[in-house]
Amino acid sequence: MIERHHRDTRPRPSPRARGALVLTAVGLLAAAGAMVVPGSANAGTTLGASAAERGRYFGAAVAANKLGDSTYVTILNREFNSVTPENEMKIDATEPQQGVFTFANADRIVNHARSRGMSVRGHTLAWHSQQPGWMQNMSGSALRQAMLNHVTQVAAHYRGQVVAWDVVNEAFADGGSGARRDSNLQRTGNDWIEAAFRAARAADPGAKLCYNDYNTDDWTHAKTQAVYAMVRDFKQRGVPIDCVGFQSHFNSGSPYPGNYRTTLSSFAALGVDVQITELDIAGASPTTYRNVVNDCLAVSRCTGITVWGIRDSDSWRASDTPLLFDNGGNRKPAYDAVLAALNNGTPPPTSTPPPTTGPTTPPPGGSCTATLRDGTRWGDRFNSEVVVNGATSWTVVVAVTPPQKISATWNGSPSWDTSGNVMTMRSNGSGNVFGFTTMANGNWTRPQVRSCTAS
Repeated sequence: MIERHHRDTRPRPSPRARGALVLTAVGLLAAAGAMVVPGSANAGTTLGASAAERGRYFGAAVAANKLGDSTYVTILNREFNSVTPENEMKIDATEPQQGVFTFANADRIVNHARSRGMSVRGHTLAWHSQQPGWMQNMSGSALRQAMLNHVTQVAAHYRGQVVAWDVVNEAFADGGSGARRDSNLQRTGNDWIEAAFRAARAADPGAKLCYNDYNTDDWTHAKTQAVYAMVRDFKQRGVPIDCVGFQSHFNSGSPYPGNYRTTLSSFAALGVDVQITELDIAGASPTTYRNVVNDCLAVSRCTGITVWGIRDSDSWRASDTPLLFDNGGNRKPAYDAVLAALNNGTPPPTSTPPPTTGPTTPPPGGSCTATLRDGTRWGDRFNSEVVVNGATSWTVVVAVTPPQKISATWNGSPSWDTSGNVMTMRSNGSGNVFGFTTMANGNWTRPQVRSCTAS
């Protein structure tokens, strides 16, 4: 097996480059005026809207210094319902000096996403790479304590704003040994990964906690099996792990494997979600992109896909032209293949809908009524749609019951109260039906429509 490459020895372009953290603020507000919110097209005509109908997200890695690029932002807002900061939450970006935390760039991405109804994946809390100089020079118990403090402070800062964290990134070695990567963090003791997950759970109990790695796509590879064994052990011993991220950077040295679906389903069978977290495919083969999407749709606990960048020119491997949009922001054939796969995908068999706990149609607010109807239900989440009658311009308030969280929306402009459990959805010209996905988190109570106001 030819491994993709050794990340700790080979110089890497963005997203691993520190220079990507420079923020270009000029033009941000001007670009915002032309922004299109997620779901501005009818459901099924954009990646995020179609994925949300399947109870999933379709996201992109985002760089803060590109939020002033109107083409970039227009595609981001139109197509995606999830965001992962590309570099802005990594260790050197958030704690450049020990004990001195800086969140401005990451905050801009998070605020941009949340104001438009997108969910946010946090990336990453503990990693052997992109450590600031002060951390690189530490070892032993001092490093362990510094790592745990970093995890705690960053996760606590974004508590309630991030739906999932890549708590630990790339901790296993390449090659056929299945061993842990030799790093300064590993040398603090073999339990460092477990310690990081426990610290993250204490700091942000509501976020999903993920382990994230590359070259773990082929079920037969030693690295894949080693990660699988760790996750199985964590689940057996009650270590808080909720999800596993598969970066899925596919190229000639690390091709899409025919057993990819087996890998996803095998990890999911351990009782964790699986997420495709950094997808790019050299040459952007429509067939391979379609296969990846179909594999995710076939595994009920595959909760979403993130492509690592938006246009080819935004990619850390731009010369491979690996993304869904070309340098000019035009859709490529791979985009069409992904959207077709999302629209043709068959959701897993539905369970009995959650019981009705209140009237479907509440008393009208103003001159409109809003009726909630149940959609597809999966093992951990369910869809709902709301039909508005009596107005073409409207505002509807919907509430879910804690610890439920709304993870995706389509066909409206959402905002939330401070609790994150009450959503105000405003019409955006997409018609009189909007939808949303609710993560049950063990509570299957039906969402409630609180009011409908014509505007």
